[in-house]
Amino acid sequence: MNPQLQHLGEQIAEYMGGHWDARCELQHIEQIPGGASRETYLVQLQRNGSPLGIVVRRDPPSSLIDTERAHEYRTYQAVFELGVVPVPAPIVLEENPGALQRPFSVMALVPDSQASPGGLDEPQMQAVLPQLGRRKWQLLGALASTPVATLGVDRFMQQPEHPAANELAYWENVIRTDALHPQPVAEAALRWLHANLPAPSGHFCLVHGDYRTGNFMYNGSGEITAVLDWEMAHIGDPLEDLAWSMDPLWSSRPELAGRLLTRAEALEIWQQASGITADRQAFRWWQIFASLKALAIWISSVEDFVNGSTKEPILAMAGWPMMDRQNRILLDRLSPHSQNLYAPPLL
Repeated sequence: MNPQLQHLGEQIAEYMGGHWDARCELQHIEQIPGGASRETYLVQLQRNGSPLGIVVRRDPPSSLIDTERAHEYRTYQAVFELGVVPVPAPIVLEENPGALQRPFSVMALVPDSQASPGGLDEPQMQAVLPQLGRRKWQLLGALASTPVATLGVDRFMQQPEHPAANELAYWENVIRTDALHPQPVAEAALRWLHANLPAPSGHFCLVHGDYRTGNFMYNGSGEITAVLDWEMAHIGDPLEDLAWSMDPLWSSRPELAGRLLTRAEALEIWQQASGITADRQAFRWWQIFASLKALAIWISSVEDFVNGSTKEPILAMAGWPMMDRQNRILLDRLSPHSQNLYAPPLL
C-alpha cells in the first residue's frame, strides 16, 4: 500500500476511535477515483473487534465545484432522517483540519452497491435497467413533492423569490469570473435564457443540484441504495433537477436519459411520483439552463486547473473534452433548425 495512503488510514482509525470511544484498527483503505469536489476514501476498520466500513470525504486542495461542507452534511442529515430518498447514514462532520490536514466528513458504507455509470452497460444489468430507471425518477418525484419545511432544510437554506433568475445569475457569474477566453456559445445561451425567463412556478422543493447517473448507488437487483453528492443542494424549482437528470451528457446512448429510459418515460414517471405536470415551455428553459450550468462547471474546472493550487487531472479532463461536447449540445438545442445531432429533441 502507498505509505501516504496507509498513514492517512491510520489517522482516520485513530480519529474514529476517539469519536466512538472505541478501539479502532485500520484493515484497508483505498481512494475512490473521480471525486470532483471532495477526495473520497473507502475505509475498512475493526471497531472493538467487529468489521465496519465507512466512507471519508475530505476537502481537496482545490475543487471542481466550490461547495460548503457543513451545508452538504446538514442536507445528508435532513434527507436521512426523513427517509424520502435513501442516502448513506451520516456519522460525523469534522471542520477542524488538524486530524486529517483538511476538513472532512464520514458516512456509513453502503454495502453491495456501486455508482459507476459504466457498470450499467454490463450484460448482467440489462434486464433490470427499466426497473432502475423507474426508481430513479420515482425518487426524484418524491423529493419534488416533499415540502422543504418537512425536510427542515429551510432552517439553513434560503428560499429564492425567483428560482430560475437566481440560478441563472449564479452560473452566469461563474462563467464571467472563470472563463479564460471568450465563450460565444455560453453567451448565446445566456441571451436566450434571459429573454425567455419563466415566471416562478410557486412550487418549491429541495433541489439535489447534481441528480444524474453516477451520483446514485445501485445493486444488481435494480435497486437504488443511496443518492450521493448533495453538495450543490438548494431550495428551488423541481424542474431544475428533472432537466439536469435528462441532460444528454449523462448518457452514452442519445435516445436514453441517463442510460436508463427514454425521456418521455422518465418524464411520465416523474410526473406521477411528484404530482406535478411539467409546463413544457418552462421545462424547455430548464433543459437549456442545465446544459449552460454544466458548461459553466467545465469552464470553471479549466480555470482551476490553470490557475489553481492543484493540477489534478480530473479538473482538466472534466474541462476540455466536456466543454467541447456541452458546447455542441447547447448549439443544437438553441438552433431553431436543430438536427438533434448531439441532443435528442427537447420535451
